[in-house]
Amino acid sequence: MKELGAVVGGHATRFAVRAPQADAVWLCLFADGTETRHVMQRSGPEWEIELPGNLAGARYGYRASGEWSPTRKHWFDPAKLLVDPYAVELDRRFVQNPRLGIYGEDTADIVPRAIVPAPSQPLPTEPPRFARGGLVYELNVRGFTIRHPEVPEHLRGTVAALAHPAVLAHLKKLSVNAVELMPIVAWIDERHLGPLGLVNAWGYNPVAMMALDPGLCPGGVKELRETVAALHAEGIGVLLDVVFNHSGESDTGGGVLSLRGLDNAAYAHASDGTLINDTGCGNTLDFANPAVRRLALDTMRHFVAHCGIDGFRFDLAPIMARGPGFDPAAPIFAEIEADPLLADRVLIAEPWDIGPGGYQLGNFPMHWLEWNDRFRDDVRRFWKGEEGIGVLATRLAGSSDMFGPHQPHSDCRSVNFLAAHDGFTLADVVAYNYRHNEANGENNRDGHGENHSWNNGVEGPSADPHVRAARKADIKAMLGTLFASTGTIMLTAGDEFGRSQQGNNNAYCQDNPIGWVDWTARDIELEDYVAELSAKRHGRLRSFARFPDKVRWLTASGNLMTIADWEHMNGHSFIYDAEPEEGTGEGELRVEICRARQLVDIDFTA
Repeated sequence: MKELGAVVGGHATRFAVRAPQADAVWLCLFADGTETRHVMQRSGPEWEIELPGNLAGARYGYRASGEWSPTRKHWFDPAKLLVDPYAVELDRRFVQNPRLGIYGEDTADIVPRAIVPAPSQPLPTEPPRFARGGLVYELNVRGFTIRHPEVPEHLRGTVAALAHPAVLAHLKKLSVNAVELMPIVAWIDERHLGPLGLVNAWGYNPVAMMALDPGLCPGGVKELRETVAALHAEGIGVLLDVVFNHSGESDTGGGVLSLRGLDNAAYAHASDGTLINDTGCGNTLDFANPAVRRLALDTMRHFVAHCGIDGFRFDLAPIMARGPGFDPAAPIFAEIEADPLLADRVLIAEPWDIGPGGYQLGNFPMHWLEWNDRFRDDVRRFWKGEEGIGVLATRLAGSSDMFGPHQPHSDCRSVNFLAAHDGFTLADVVAYNYRHNEANGENNRDGHGENHSWNNGVEGPSADPHVRAARKADIKAMLGTLFASTGTIMLTAGDEFGRSQQGNNNAYCQDNPIGWVDWTARDIELEDYVAELSAKRHGRLRSFARFPDKVRWLTASGNLMTIADWEHMNGHSFIYDAEPEEGTGEGELRVEICRARQLVDIDFTA
């Protein structure tokens, strides 16, 4: 199979791009303000050209001609400069402009140019630096580092900032096993944001799947690779949040930037030719199309081979298994498992989308992990006083109702979390009854409507010491429950020290103090509490990864619980007790939950 993209080899540089329905394709090179076009030659569904010399560092794009008939699914417009779907670096960020979607309007002055990569040797293949049961720390690169007082100003907001000693020290204090970076590839703002004076701050609107965003990663592949190496040196893995479900070309009112102008069949269409929108973002990439699967696989291979990435979290992951309906035996799963670079990577599904049958928690392959929103909601409802202890016990013990009954020596696939980037921060869960997304410009209609949150008597910030103490007790109770649970756990950056977003539960467009981590306002006592919880858990990592082989549920006095005990547990404590796994050298695990005191106490006995 021919390698796509720009490849320097020997004394020549080869360019190849897929455009099966095009009549002609041109390679466009840019230098000194001048565009030079080269006619490419068809080779089956692809077009290619080889130019003499090492063109590493050159700026380039494509143009393609053919039928312009959006109703017939053809969007060929030679006036549009098109970004290589296989670009790995760009010379500028994407900017939204009406000209991107107007036929005949030239866009060479506003569309980023890809940069020809220099030849490089793949990194040595090493096992992922993460094991099930560990702590995943989700962060937005810019929001996490932009206000860090110890990070030099020129590094703030960039991938390189994650390698700064102050950041590494914080991650080590929390015993973080892997950081999960929200999208760092180049994205474009949604069309409605510009008129509101807002920008996309999260990156879940990519155009080129493997092209690093020049704002977040100005040093390109080298910067990411060196940052990953610095984290690895501290024993911390790196996971990338990837968006393979849609692209920033949006609906039919969107722009012609890359795939739409080269191979619009990459997008899923209904029988009448309209775009399928199982993502809520205007389009859906069609994983029944082998070319789409190849792009996703090649993207993952690139980040593993050239950057050392340990694994991936897949946004709206059911899209990858649609053709059009969800299929637990979809081809992409077997292709990943058969790939020598990808088979051992950490794979985490966000197991829902908005399409038909889109909620698929528990239905991904056995070697995948899955975000467990049932854990989030039920733990919140328990500490709010709306859920019984029996449900909490199920969540603590690995959510067998969602992931199947106990199987000996089977690692738990649940990723347990209390809050994520999408929704209230943990501090806001106990301070707001309702979302407050007024700053998003959508009349507070966006974001989750039901957050299972509470405010302890006052909506928003409070100076009342009793309210503040009650909120902190609730936060500690939920955090203790998280760290006591079976499965992998995830903490979103800042929740360990009380970060607030002022009640905004959809801060995707808040590239400002609402969405940034405020390091000067940290609750150090809460942070130390989380660090202590994490250290205890870290010492028993293997136990928490598995469904307990011989779990026992005990009353506070140590007696085995009966059905009557379960029926009358509200307001009392209970213990779950697990014998150690043979050969681990670990002691007995005992976890006590006491609702009356709103306290979760983790006690490890030798």
